[in-house]
Amino acid sequence: MNYRHAFHAGNFADVLKHTVAALCLEHLTAKDKPFRYIDTHSGIGGYDLASSEAQRSPEWQDGIGRILKADIPAEAAAALDPYLNIVRAMNDDDTLTQYPGSPEIAARLAREDDRLHLCELHPSDAETLDQRYRRDRRIKVAQQDGYAALKGLVPPPEKRGLVLIDPPFEDRDELAHMAEAIMPAIQKWPSGTFVFWRSLKNLWAADRFDQGLSEWLISDLEFEPEKILRADLWVRDLATDGKLAGAGVVVVNPPWQLEGKLLGLMPWLSDLLAQDDGYGWRVDGGITEADVEQGLED
Repeated sequence: MNYRHAFHAGNFADVLKHTVAALCLEHLTAKDKPFRYIDTHSGIGGYDLASSEAQRSPEWQDGIGRILKADIPAEAAAALDPYLNIVRAMNDDDTLTQYPGSPEIAARLAREDDRLHLCELHPSDAETLDQRYRRDRRIKVAQQDGYAALKGLVPPPEKRGLVLIDPPFEDRDELAHMAEAIMPAIQKWPSGTFVFWRSLKNLWAADRFDQGLSEWLISDLEFEPEKILRADLWVRDLATDGKLAGAGVVVVNPPWQLEGKLLGLMPWLSDLLAQDDGYGWRVDGGITEADVEQGLED
């Protein structure tokens, strides 16, 4: 409950997470049928990069700040555009002062008949979130534990949609809490797209989460391996102490073009956002035991 994303908004981890979320949402808009977006840890929706929090820890300068100053090759732009178009629309000229959280990305990509359910447990953050979207009839803001609420929110009436689970990882057992929440939710809604963000502070734990989720989906729910996709980015050696060095997402039921777009983006993005030696990336579908054992040896 002490976490404040304003200190980290727009950093390298946000860039990857929000790129993936925007691509998944864009895919949902390709059909006329409405969709539901569910965010279990919504935060406040958008962030002022001129605030005292962002200024004290301007991580965005090494994330979205670098991207907006770069010449983006066409293959990378194909993945970044849905996300970057929103960032640019929120800011005047070349001055970056506002950054979208995942709720704002979803709100800007959602159509009139789409619906958003935003969970935020922190009282003041939930109030800020509610104030931001109070006049938008598409959006429901609930001050609630997103993990506890998730099972009751799926499957949504629309039968199509995206669940983003993006906890602050203050709890050392966060991955276990995530697994406990998502397994019954996926069982109830096996056709939904689920995006799980996790830090790479403990690579062993992250890999075991990925492998355990993949094995459960394939063996118990009979998912095809291509229905599970992992994308990770680390900007320096993961063994270094200090602030976050790596993070990424696992996507269940990814859009069929997502893996190809990320493969076109990640080599360039990794080089651009690198902060020290030992940086790198991985994008793989159908996570296997061999993937986990190999880890980051490549």
